[in-house]
Amino acid sequence: MVVLVTGANGQLGQSIQFIANKYPNIQFVYTDFQEMDITNLESCQTVFSKYKPQFCINTAAYTAVDKAESESEKAHLINAVGAENLAKVCKEFDTILLHISTDFIFDGTSTSLSLTTGYKETDIPNPQSIYGQTKLDGELAIQKSWEKHFIVRTSWVYSQFANNFMKTMLRLASERDSLSVVNDQIGTPTNAVDLAEVLLTIIQSPITHHPSFFGIYNFSNEGVCSWYDFAKEIFHQKGISIDLQPIPTSAYPTLAKRPTFSVLDKSKIKTTFPIAIADWKTSLKKCLELL
Repeated sequence: MVVLVTGANGQLGQSIQFIANKYPNIQFVYTDFQEMDITNLESCQTVFSKYKPQFCINTAAYTAVDKAESESEKAHLINAVGAENLAKVCKEFDTILLHISTDFIFDGTSTSLSLTTGYKETDIPNPQSIYGQTKLDGELAIQKSWEKHFIVRTSWVYSQFANNFMKTMLRLASERDSLSVVNDQIGTPTNAVDLAEVLLTIIQSPITHHPSFFGIYNFSNEGVCSWYDFAKEIFHQKGISIDLQPIPTSAYPTLAKRPTFSVLDKSKIKTTFPIAIADWKTSLKKCLELL
């Protein structure tokens, strides 16, 4: 079985490589934009023609949320056009596409939600940022172009690889005596290695080729917290003493608007595939031990 992975140098791409030796029946092909430019259809066709993958995991994305506000064309090219190109070439080669999306497609203000439920796959998106809009555009382009897809929405991704919130907090704690972190944005951290395991579980599932199971799924770790709670737990688990202060979003203005509540309901993925989802604190501990 050949599985082509885009965005190989990103944290999810590296997380897939980290666990790849557990899947000896899979031949992984890792590409970054140098090997395959997803914004160029011909580039995609050339690589697919060479490897003829049964599955493609698209981890490539423009994820600079604030920068996207001033680089909307670039964000759209990668997140929307790139996704559409992959869907088209997957259709051409009858390849099943696994695509990563985001909680940023929601506005985070729904009054029908509670801390115990979260957004379902069927809830209506309403992105509040260029990044969120381009990721939604990518979802829609895939759904329009190729039915054999799994779109996996996730949130607050971190890992031992690349740049992310966890590593930023640890770096800042080594440079400062005090930190302020917003405490009124609520969501769930996701260990990229856990996400990688889920993607490969989907690929290996006997139901993966059945048309009724294609579509959108949510995945994050279990539990709910604020960014302040996330930072506090990072420092607690690492035994770091620092003056950590909670602040409202209004005290830390950003170019892009973030969802205030972006917890994802994972009922669908848990009942469809054989996965056990770890609590975010447990998964954070596992990640910190690898640093």
